[in-house]
Amino acid sequence: MTLTGETTDNVALMPPKRPATPSTPKSTPKAQPKSTQKPGPTVLPSAPRPAAAPPPAVPEEQPAAGEVAPGGASQDLTPVVGENLRRLRTQRGLSLERLAKASGVSRAMLGQVELGQSTPTINVLWKIARALGVPFSTLITHRGAGTTHVLRANTAKRLTSADGRFVSRALFPFDAPRNVELYELRLAPGTTEDAEPHPPGTVENLVLSQGAVEITIVDEEHSLAAGDAILFEADVVHSYRNAGTVEAVLYLVMTYAEKVT
Repeated sequence: MTLTGETTDNVALMPPKRPATPSTPKSTPKAQPKSTQKPGPTVLPSAPRPAAAPPPAVPEEQPAAGEVAPGGASQDLTPVVGENLRRLRTQRGLSLERLAKASGVSRAMLGQVELGQSTPTINVLWKIARALGVPFSTLITHRGAGTTHVLRANTAKRLTSADGRFVSRALFPFDAPRNVELYELRLAPGTTEDAEPHPPGTVENLVLSQGAVEITIVDEEHSLAAGDAILFEADVVHSYRNAGTVEAVLYLVMTYAEKVT
C-alpha cells in the first residue's frame, strides 16, 4: 500500500507540457479582379492582294475611211510623198495635229504617209497640198536632175480615188522647176471626182479623148463630148463627172502662176 505523500522510484515523473505554439495562418492569395474590357475582334492574317491587271491596250489610231489608196496606186510614190510631206511640214513648223486640223486629213494618215507606210488617195493629196499652200505636184516630185526622160507606161506614177474609179497619171518628170504639168485622167462610168481649189492663178486646160463628161466649176456646168476641150481658172471648187456608159479619158494641162519646185 502506498501512503499519501510518499514517493517511489518506480513512478515516472511526466515532463511538463509545453504551451502550444499558435500556428500561423496560411496567406490566401487575393483574387484578381476580373477585367471588364471586352476582347477585340480576332485579327486574321491578310490574304495577299492579287496582282493589278494591266491597263487595257489603247487601239492604234488608224487612217479614216477613204484616205488610203487601193492597191492599184503607184507604190513608188509612197516614199517620195512621205519625204516631201515631212520636209514641207517641218519647214512650216507644223505638228501633225495642226496639219491634220488644217487639211481635214486624219493625224494617223499623215503619220503613215510620212513613214512611207500608206499611199494617200488623190483627194487626200489635194487636201494636204492646199493646207501647205503648195501645188499638188510638189508632194509627188522626186528632187533630182536630168534633161531627157522617157516615161514608160508600165512604170508611170498613178494616183487613184478611194474606190479606184478615178485614176490620174502624170505625163511629166518631177525633177525640175516648172509652171506647166500634163496629166492623163480616167473616170469609170457614173463616177464623179470632186477637186479642191488649186493655188491662186492656177489654170486647167482639158481635152476629152474618149467618152462624155460634165465639168462643174462652182455652179457652172459644161458638157463635153470626145474631142471637146475646156479652159478655166481652177483656184475654185470644181468637179469632173463621167456622164456616159464607157470609161472617159481626158488630158489635162495644168498651168501655175508660180513655178513648182
